[in-house]
Amino acid sequence: MLFVIFLAIYILTVLGNLLILMVIRVDSHLHTPMYYFLTNLSFIDMWFSTVTVPKMLMTLVSPEGGAISFYSCVAQFYSFHFLGSTECFLYTVMSYDRYLAISYPLRYSSVMSGRVCVLLAAGTWLTGSLHSAVQTTLIFHLPYCGPNQIQHYFCDGPPILKLACADTAAIEMVIFVNIGVVASGCFMLIVLSYVSIVCSILRINTSEGRHRAFQTCASHCIVVLCFFVPCVFIYLRPGSRDAVDGVVTVFYTVLTPLLNPVVYTLRNKEVKKALLKLKDKITFSQRYQGDSIGIPHAPALDTMLFVIFLAIYILTVLGNFLILMVI
Repeated sequence: MLFVIFLAIYILTVLGNLLILMVIRVDSHLHTPMYYFLTNLSFIDMWFSTVTVPKMLMTLVSPEGGAISFYSCVAQFYSFHFLGSTECFLYTVMSYDRYLAISYPLRYSSVMSGRVCVLLAAGTWLTGSLHSAVQTTLIFHLPYCGPNQIQHYFCDGPPILKLACADTAAIEMVIFVNIGVVASGCFMLIVLSYVSIVCSILRINTSEGRHRAFQTCASHCIVVLCFFVPCVFIYLRPGSRDAVDGVVTVFYTVLTPLLNPVVYTLRNKEVKKALLKLKDKITFSQRYQGDSIGIPHAPALDTMLFVIFLAIYILTVLGNFLILMVI
């Protein structure tokens, strides 16, 4: 049952983020700094979920599938922290982008040029890579001679350190400070940006203008809270053995990447308009080009349709197989 649930969540996460990438690429009205950073976020979320969930699904299907080699564990740990810290930095850059757009609208287009956007995005990826490399080097240079099993569904720092046969107090403190400085630093910069944004919004004369400005930032605020609150709960309590930690870990590794596309599509009028325009283009293509495949589609969407119908087919087979098995 858990396998079917998490497989469905994973498929929806990948498809949802792919949909955002496709819509932003197709609609020229979304070729702005805000949506450029959103494409980076969707790409990260797609792979962030892929680092842990498929391995968890293998474990649910077969206990033997949960085994992972030392070097695979290193790769998983590095990828998880690389993508997670990059997302943390990206949220900070996105809040800075919103700050400039609302507080300095006349200077926004000149300050956030295409070159600046690329440099900011590249900086988040590079900084995330360095942050993860420090973590990985510190943890996997320790000697491991004890048990080789962790009470966790993926390779993460606190459970791995418990397997080391050396004093890990100093390394735990360094990692704690490292994660704490990065997470708290990014969060404080985001809070500072939004304090300035709120002050700027309150100076807007019309209620409609204030409403539009608040609506622009609402989606970003929701995903920031969904990302930072679970991370703070887990990583600032490294010695905790509370059972709720497992639930929180599943939330931010499995559900948070799914929430981002949902929030940015259901709450964002521009993305919803782009989706409707894409639907109209597909219908127009079918009506006037006379495709012979039998379903409304544009040739450029063949890959996307393949993934969607493959996902539906897999869920159909698994769902009916689950009914047969339970009965």
